[in-house]
Amino acid sequence: MRSFTPSRSSLLMAPALAWLTALMVVPCALVLALAFFRRGIYGGIEYSFTLENFGLVLDPLYAGIFLNSARIAGTATLIAVVIGYAAAYAIAAAPRRWQPVFLFFAVLPFWSNYLIRTYAWIVLLNREGLITQLLRWFGYTGEPPSMLYTEGAVIAGLVYNYLPFVILACYAPLSRLNPELAEASRDLGASAMTTFRRVILPLTVPGIAAGAVFVFVLSIGNFVTPALLGGGRFQMIGNLVYDQFLTANDWPFGAALAMALIAIMLLVLTAQALAADRAAGRIAEAKGGADD
Repeated sequence: MRSFTPSRSSLLMAPALAWLTALMVVPCALVLALAFFRRGIYGGIEYSFTLENFGLVLDPLYAGIFLNSARIAGTATLIAVVIGYAAAYAIAAAPRRWQPVFLFFAVLPFWSNYLIRTYAWIVLLNREGLITQLLRWFGYTGEPPSMLYTEGAVIAGLVYNYLPFVILACYAPLSRLNPELAEASRDLGASAMTTFRRVILPLTVPGIAAGAVFVFVLSIGNFVTPALLGGGRFQMIGNLVYDQFLTANDWPFGAALAMALIAIMLLVLTAQALAADRAAGRIAEAKGGADD
């Protein structure tokens, strides 16, 4: 009978797996367990089994908050993907020596704290902020526009804070793209737009999907940006979970909401993995056709 001897790769992976198990798997399991109990009369937890918390998640009031959060996160994702892909395309098309410089400026916002970046938008968007002062400098004398504490401000803050993820995710496949594929498409009579739509865009879908998942997953669970830039007027699921744990002291219902949010994230990640697999198949076919 052969004795089990751990491989070198298993030994190297053990610390990381132990870290993830202790700080991610175990806390998520504890939160899941909390979702099956009741809230005590005066707060706290009553350890009696129930499924009411999951049923309450489907209540039209809370389901509407989920849908509204998904709509805001989806809008931010769409805007970030359009801007980020264009920026990544421009960086990949720039001379090779300048690309690291442009990437440096793309990730420069990450050098400051998330809260500081969000507060900077308050300085920009409030009624006496820089944008209003700039409008007055150009001769605008009317009522200052109401930009802060709006849904647009929340979306702008989400796009700004997560845009570098999209740029980096889209730049990776664009920088590895074989230029001979585009040249072959143009030699066959395809226009620049047709080449982009039928050659470049399909081959860079994995980067687009990865960037979109980054923005959507981080946005739908965000509670800092809606609280600061939305002024509490726009309730998102992250704010609702935060309130249940720290304000309403209803940990079981907050845990059920958190599990529902994790389930949505897992569905999005699964869809991204399927899209990446299909795109990998297209890339393999394109490489095979180019080799032929």
